[in-house]
Amino acid sequence: MPSALTVKIVTALAYFAVVFYLGYRGWKETTGSDDYMLAGRKMKSFVMAMSYGATFISTSAIIGFGGASAMFGLDLLWLMVLNIVVGIVIAMLIFGKRTRRMGLALNAETFPELLGRRYKSRFIQAFAGGTIFTFIPLYAAAVLIGICRMLEVSMGLDFHFALVGFTLLLAVYVISGGMKAVMYTEAFQGCIMVGMMLVLLYVVWNMLGGFSEGFQTLSEMAPLMPEKLQALGMNGWTQGAEPGSPMWMVIWTTLIYGVGLGVLAQPQLVVRFMTVPNDRELEKGVIYGTLFILLIPGVIYSVGAFTNAIFYQQFGKISIQMAGGNLDKIIPTFIETIMPHWYSTLFLLAMLAAAMSTLASQYHVGGTSLGRDVYEQYAETSSSASVKVARYAVTATVFITLVWAWVLPGSIIARATAFFFGLCLATFLPAYLLGLFWKGMTRAGAIASMLGGFGCSMFWMLFIHGKSASGLGLCEALTGNPTLVSTATPNAYPWMLQFIDPNVMALPAAAIIAITVSKFSSPYERSHIDRCWSEV
Repeated sequence: MPSALTVKIVTALAYFAVVFYLGYRGWKETTGSDDYMLAGRKMKSFVMAMSYGATFISTSAIIGFGGASAMFGLDLLWLMVLNIVVGIVIAMLIFGKRTRRMGLALNAETFPELLGRRYKSRFIQAFAGGTIFTFIPLYAAAVLIGICRMLEVSMGLDFHFALVGFTLLLAVYVISGGMKAVMYTEAFQGCIMVGMMLVLLYVVWNMLGGFSEGFQTLSEMAPLMPEKLQALGMNGWTQGAEPGSPMWMVIWTTLIYGVGLGVLAQPQLVVRFMTVPNDRELEKGVIYGTLFILLIPGVIYSVGAFTNAIFYQQFGKISIQMAGGNLDKIIPTFIETIMPHWYSTLFLLAMLAAAMSTLASQYHVGGTSLGRDVYEQYAETSSSASVKVARYAVTATVFITLVWAWVLPGSIIARATAFFFGLCLATFLPAYLLGLFWKGMTRAGAIASMLGGFGCSMFWMLFIHGKSASGLGLCEALTGNPTLVSTATPNAYPWMLQFIDPNVMALPAAAIIAITVSKFSSPYERSHIDRCWSEV
């Protein structure tokens, strides 16, 4: 009988063979910039929806947010609700249709290019592209850390060796194959992820004796919640956090609000809307996307919380204790110590699929942002030349991601994901939303909104928000205090502000700036508005 490690290696090799075949197929079918950037605008609803879902939900959700739900409990299921209502239904039916039509009318191939052409501004396109290229490696690093923690626990590989090896494997087909290769492989990977979540849910409920029995067991474990979290307002894994407490603010403003709404302004997701040939494909995509979210985040956010009950029954420890204090190791540890050996092999495969699908999109959008949206705007060159630059930029994105993943601390996946989602939310959403639906939105309004949202978000992160400000250390270096509010009276205003996510403040500010400046600035000529709103 072959060993468990041998089975894992053989299964992984077979999986990579399929992935590289699909990448090769994408490369063969890529003949121009439209193919490289947007898969020829001919993708069907199933491929688009599975690619969208696999890009949206990755190891950052399964490993990072699964670990977060093991710490913070079933409140995270509200994030799954927002994932469906906002990330699928509103995103595809409302944002998606207008994005597809306007993108085609303006011949836009990237998210920054859509903004730049809507507002007739090279600065907007370059600023958006530069922001994405600069910060998406941090989000990509969170995904990369997730799969490498899984490889570390599952196969005993050195974490840093796994970082380098996995990065090299993934870079091959992303750099060469473009969007077609990315979307073909993502659809395949999304199917694997769905299958593994169904099996995981069945096994966990069997071990707990059903949902109601498991819920009761977890409810009775509330006194075992770590004392530090109890002091900040956590009542238990099923009871949630005390409304208005510091932990309630962390859960609801950072994890649920920031990620739940931030999906609307994710460049690697927005571009998927422009890959389909008509609105009907988007409408059908809602069905596939909703089922995908129910079966991936819906399962892992609930299973994450219930790992506490199973670990405690079998080892007398809650999840964070079993993982040595690292949130990012809770799900990998659960899979390796609790689940059957055959499942751990298949789950590893699913995590490879999840990581590769999202990282492929992140690398692709990072590269095209620099090549298409920054370089091409200021270097008078052809689209074919910008594709070549984009490939170099993808390589740079891969390398920067690897560096971030190497240096970031433990328990970082959910925080890094929430940071990127929130930054995009504050920087891009008002200009994107109003640009799609309000003909009175102006160039000056868009620029002021993007700069204001970005600046407000970064200021709050560097000087007010406790976790990020104390971690980065700039506020302490300048003022001698971890944050500008850390010396206030505990559990009172303004001390409580350090637990509020930056984008609770930044998004409303950016929206107000956009509307106010647009009201007092010059509108566009009628011909440009007619072109943006033309039915093509």
